[in-house]
Amino acid sequence: MSNGLLRGTLAGLTCATAFAAQAVAADPVALRAYNAAIDESSISGISSGAFMAVQFGTAWSSVIKGVGVIAGGPYWCAKADANDFITWYWGPIFRATGSCVKGPPANLKLNDFTAKANAKAASGDIDPIQNLSRQKIYAFHGYNDKLVARATTDATAEFYRHFLGAPNRGNLYYQTTVGAGHSLVVLPKPGANSLNGCNENDPPYIDQCAYDQAGILLQHIYGALKPPNRGQLTGTIRHFDQAVYAKPDAPSSLSLADAGHVFVPKDCDDGAACRVHIALHGCKQNAAEVGRRFIEDTGYNAWADTNRLIVLYPQAQSGTANPQACWDWWSYVNHADTYVTKSGPQIRTIKAMLNALTAGAGQGAATPPASGAPTALAVIDASDTAAALAWAAVAGVKTYRVWRADDANPFKAVGDVVGPSFGDSGLAAKSRYRWRVTAIVNGVEGSPSDEVAATTRATPAPCNNPGACPIQ
Repeated sequence: MSNGLLRGTLAGLTCATAFAAQAVAADPVALRAYNAAIDESSISGISSGAFMAVQFGTAWSSVIKGVGVIAGGPYWCAKADANDFITWYWGPIFRATGSCVKGPPANLKLNDFTAKANAKAASGDIDPIQNLSRQKIYAFHGYNDKLVARATTDATAEFYRHFLGAPNRGNLYYQTTVGAGHSLVVLPKPGANSLNGCNENDPPYIDQCAYDQAGILLQHIYGALKPPNRGQLTGTIRHFDQAVYAKPDAPSSLSLADAGHVFVPKDCDDGAACRVHIALHGCKQNAAEVGRRFIEDTGYNAWADTNRLIVLYPQAQSGTANPQACWDWWSYVNHADTYVTKSGPQIRTIKAMLNALTAGAGQGAATPPASGAPTALAVIDASDTAAALAWAAVAGVKTYRVWRADDANPFKAVGDVVGPSFGDSGLAAKSRYRWRVTAIVNGVEGSPSDEVAATTRATPAPCNNPGACPIQ
């Protein structure tokens, strides 16, 4: 995503394309409709995919309940800086490959991004901005990332904090203490020689650390999930015709590939009520470049297989204005600010895919009366200053209260939250804490859950040479 990366060659493209063709035998078809409620949908992405995830989640905040942002920046980051033609046309790409990925913080002004989101919401080009206050946000920066600076994801976290507000601070969890390079991070996998070591910054941009990123971000969005299927998956990966959803444009004119992919658990194929998660690759991480590694090796499918979660993998492709198959976060398709709105060419195409997948949603069963304490409370991740909690949802309950204690202080309430997850922030490094959760029904607090304890991570030393810093 640096200038050098965007100007890099597409060496090996023919070989990668041949690999992808061998991996997918049948001709692509249209997406099937499933019993999936559209307002239970979520989205995540890495790098350019993270920028697009923020744009899509902000534009369609009425249906997106959670966003995962891995090494990505805030809404409308690559804005034009002046009104003259040269800056209007070329300014966004220079900003996208400059301050949007490198900083410094002074060049990433919160008011620029929030003002644009407010204006687009006021004009009706995106959903009402108040919806952002209910979204669950997972943000991540690996301290060995040498392509995207921490200032970028810091700006993203500040963008969401602005719209979440203090009452909803627990909807955001931000992890900065994992020593990953520029990558989506997975657990070490025996025999996975095509994946990277933890601190690498090269294709396929999937680094093996002691960190299950897909599982953490999905549980922050949806609450405690069943354990992933680490063996043979029962679901199916299918590819589909993206041209159906790009109409009236051809996919190539939008820098989209002809075919995308989708993982469908067997239960969803059989008609069970399911949910949809959209997973967006980064630059040089599409199927033509890395085969199906992003689709098969990032960990989403293992969690989806046991949790009735359909995973949509749209595909960008390289083009004249987009040589590295990035998602459009600087207006390369039509050089207009619509790229961050519902009518943005790539956003409307992905939304058409989501509409197709959720077109078979049926009426759910009647919600039983709320009863019982939350169960399966777990600390699914911790940084030096925060902890991510998730628990099993209690039927009929929307609001929960989170309680925290440490070795010197008894339990006290630290926040209420809608939905079964909470990012507890403002913690001390290398410190042990305990938590419990209660359900709130009609203003009445129920019995507490079992307690869970965890110790926060140490604060990493400053990493002045990303890619070569020790992994703690």
